[in-house]
Amino acid sequence: MTYWVDLIQILVIAIVLFLFYRAFIKNTSSERLVRGLLGLALLWVLSFVLPQLHLELLGTFLHWTALFLSISLVVVFQPELRKFMALMGNIDEWRRIFRVPADARRDTKSLDAIVSAVEYMSAKHTGALIVFTGSLDESAIDKPGVVVDAVISSELLLTIFFNKTPLHDGAVIIEKNRIAYAGGILPLSKNNLNWKYGTRHRAALGLSEVSGATVLVVSEESGDISIAEKGKFTKYDDMKKLRAKLERVMIK
Repeated sequence: MTYWVDLIQILVIAIVLFLFYRAFIKNTSSERLVRGLLGLALLWVLSFVLPQLHLELLGTFLHWTALFLSISLVVVFQPELRKFMALMGNIDEWRRIFRVPADARRDTKSLDAIVSAVEYMSAKHTGALIVFTGSLDESAIDKPGVVVDAVISSELLLTIFFNKTPLHDGAVIIEKNRIAYAGGILPLSKNNLNWKYGTRHRAALGLSEVSGATVLVVSEESGDISIAEKGKFTKYDDMKKLRAKLERVMIK
């Protein structure tokens, strides 16, 4: 009985560590550090399970190293741990992850309108910030902005983000495949970002760090299209790939 209990505990720990790695470490600057730590852990295990190799000195060294790292890693991975704890407390996000929709319908008209507007704004270097709420907690947004409650159209999106309008600097918030708000103010990320990222990118990243929202950004300087999710940016140069991504995001 004790054997099965231990096995279940090990399995649970392994799953939690895997989710943490996949959600917050993979494809980041911390990934190489984690790989190095796994290598040290493997050597530590070998020093115990293969006594014939006489690795007692190495095992003792790694034991004390592990004690030191267990303290320092809390500081090193502080941003990732903060994001992970926020995810653990977001019940709606877990429901979204494990829910399999019975009828995954796609609103292709709204999708086409967004892609068309984003492609045009990218070509014209018109800055844009579009929030797809998903499992967003409304308290995560500083100010939602002006109520619009309108059908999504490329013309309306282009009008909102036209640089002579009063709402162009804020975010468009899409709920239930409708433009719910315009001119929204999002929480800014406190992480150190590359110099090429401006306030729009910092706002997109900030909201994605504390919620399950997906945020699309069009850079005013470069025209680049990026999507922020779970504190990470993904750049999209191919409009087909962007459309496929937004299609998944907008599935009801």
